[in-house]
Amino acid sequence: MTMVNEQFSDAFLLEAERHAAWGAAQLEVLTDFLPEGPWTADLPSCLYRQGGLELRIAVLGTYDINERSWMWGWANPGLRDTEVVALTGAVERYGRAHGIAEFTEEVVDLSGFADPRRAAETLAFAGMGVAEAPGYLGLPAGPDTQVYFLPDDPQVPRAALDTVALPRELVTGAGLIGRSARRVVTGYLEYHALLWREDGDRILTDLPGGGGAEVAFDAADRIAGVRLTMT
Repeated sequence: MTMVNEQFSDAFLLEAERHAAWGAAQLEVLTDFLPEGPWTADLPSCLYRQGGLELRIAVLGTYDINERSWMWGWANPGLRDTEVVALTGAVERYGRAHGIAEFTEEVVDLSGFADPRRAAETLAFAGMGVAEAPGYLGLPAGPDTQVYFLPDDPQVPRAALDTVALPRELVTGAGLIGRSARRVVTGYLEYHALLWREDGDRILTDLPGGGGAEVAFDAADRIAGVRLTMT
């Protein structure tokens, strides 16, 4: 998944980076969890069905292909103040509290992006992170509309900390947006409740059960290497 950053604010990009590594890993978990099969959604009941599985969901937003614009679920006139957007209202509140305009604008114009659809995916990804949801689902809701759901159901497994996969997940996350690799690393560690410390061009953390991880950065502040020590 390649994301875009042509015209998003710095505040938004730094927030998106905070969720990049754990969010990418979580999307893999969600994909593996969902069964194959057609899907249906009952918005008044907040229910999503696919391949025999029934999940509680929230509407995160919609992407209008013709208008090349994104509308947040909490701003949708047909859904405003209903239960199906209660979770995604947290995105708007977070945006106001942290001064992130992309989260507070009811409709985000994406027509200036080289790839508006990718920009919409970036908004969905960041919204998923802010809402602390276990992934998101982007699905066609008509010939010109893509709807994005957030699972809001404890059935969906959470990606656990995997020390073997940690280097790959950090490097993958750092490659999604490209604004701040350090923000990717610290966001990942904080998501997994790991304390970290900076030492020059390195970020270090202790791992559960012993040992630690050391992430080194190059002169351009990119990840230069991830070293694990085991005890």
